[in-house]
Amino acid sequence: MGYAIIEDSGTQIMVREGDVLDIDFRAAEPGDTITFDKVLAVRGDKDASATLGTPYIDKATVTAEVVGDRLGEKIDVIKFKRRKNYRRKQGHRQPYVRVKVTSVN
Repeated sequence: MGYAIIEDSGTQIMVREGDVLDIDFRAAEPGDTITFDKVLAVRGDKDASATLGTPYIDKATVTAEVVGDRLGEKIDVIKFKRRKNYRRKQGHRQPYVRVKVTSVN
């Protein structure tokens, strides 16, 4: 089974067909198709050698189907200064889009 290395929002991700992964949030409904055209490397079968791009491979794409939205882990942002009676606490949850890779072309 082959794989591809794609770039999305400055992050390099190794994907195979059938993988479910979380990517940075974008406006998409469940069932929509997302095409990643920034493919850095592709490898077919385990006997085949990998094809590397400089920096991207022309005409290589990875398509994925949107499964839904989700929120990441909760992060507490705490600011504190000793002896100054200064304390601030703020929470944050990063939004993601969950996608399932349908094909590596």
